[in-house]
Amino acid sequence: MEDDRHLKRREFLVRSSAAVAAGLAGNLARRPLFAARDLIEEAAAKVGRLPRRRLGPSGREISVLIGAGDLAEAPARAAILCGVNYWHKANVWARSGAPAEIIKDREAHYCQVTVDRVGGRHEAGRIDEESHYAFVKDTLETTGLGYFDDMQFHFGYHNRAEIKNERGFVRAFERLKREGLVRHLCLSQHGYAGNVRVPGGESAAEILTALIEDGLYEHAQIIYSYGHDPEINAFLKEARKRDFGTIAMKTARGLGRMTQDRAFMAALPEGTVPHNALARWLTTGTDLTAAVIRVRSLDEFVQTFSGAGQPLGTGGCRAIEMMTARADATACRLCTACQTACPEGIPIAEILRFERYALDDGDRWKARALYQELGDAAGACSGCGACLSRCPQGLDIPAKLAAARAVLAP
Repeated sequence: MEDDRHLKRREFLVRSSAAVAAGLAGNLARRPLFAARDLIEEAAAKVGRLPRRRLGPSGREISVLIGAGDLAEAPARAAILCGVNYWHKANVWARSGAPAEIIKDREAHYCQVTVDRVGGRHEAGRIDEESHYAFVKDTLETTGLGYFDDMQFHFGYHNRAEIKNERGFVRAFERLKREGLVRHLCLSQHGYAGNVRVPGGESAAEILTALIEDGLYEHAQIIYSYGHDPEINAFLKEARKRDFGTIAMKTARGLGRMTQDRAFMAALPEGTVPHNALARWLTTGTDLTAAVIRVRSLDEFVQTFSGAGQPLGTGGCRAIEMMTARADATACRLCTACQTACPEGIPIAEILRFERYALDDGDRWKARALYQELGDAAGACSGCGACLSRCPQGLDIPAKLAAARAVLAP
């Protein structure tokens, strides 16, 4: 690998972002163990200890950037050294066991199990008490964690009525809690307004606001990134006032495409880089408790986590403005506002979420597999344009669907 110290800073930032797919972490397996350890410790030292914030009524203090069970090994180990203490999707560790550092110091880490509906995808699947209960118990055995701190309802409720009428998930949680296997209840919430597969589907903001009133859930993960979203911003203000925890997910809207664009990277204010600006904005410029930002290498880990809790500054503010403008022109924010107008009932937000996985996260296999489950839904678009007036970003949605289909269809 070329010695980055000999590159000019601007050239280094462009190259490191463009080379993310290979990633520094990907080279660790070819290095001696002591060298890999040194690189991880060096990355952690550059970041330092992360600040923490109170997560809802439990009063737990969590790192303002959280980890995830599918985080690559090298960034995950560096994150532990930096004090990351909340782990989303800890059930993924069922494949190989939880990291030894977390098992050894279990009480210092909050580990979350993500639980899906059964008998179908999140749109058509059902809430089933017995299945949820059994899944958590089985996953505890394979991860070796002993208990989960948080039991998360993945993708969330379809509408406000379902919160009141379908209590199976809550009952499963209560049984597991009595057995000492889970401690807190949370969810990640997507929007279902206008989704033809979900009769009576409502927006994420409507559902989340109702959840605060319901009082059983302690915190939620929400789709949130740069760009104006008045409904979600209003929810965040209410959540903060009511001591309801909020963790942003799907935060890097269009970021992968930006870092692959040399002209865009060169135009950023001197000393700024997108991942760092995003972390600063999420952790200091919003009403969020914390955020999860996907990183794929030690380079991205350092760029991202070193921004946690740091003020944006003039250059950072300008970088966020530029990133917002680029994302608003290229990357759907998944608000679902357009779906209510589609005469074909196309799940537009789902398709453009998969586009993000392919183009921003570099995970085309996952994106294509998910898209195939929809049965080539983008191909149903007739180009009528009924959706256009509903998009708050002004995206050419028929053109976006056609482009997404070209990437995602077999």
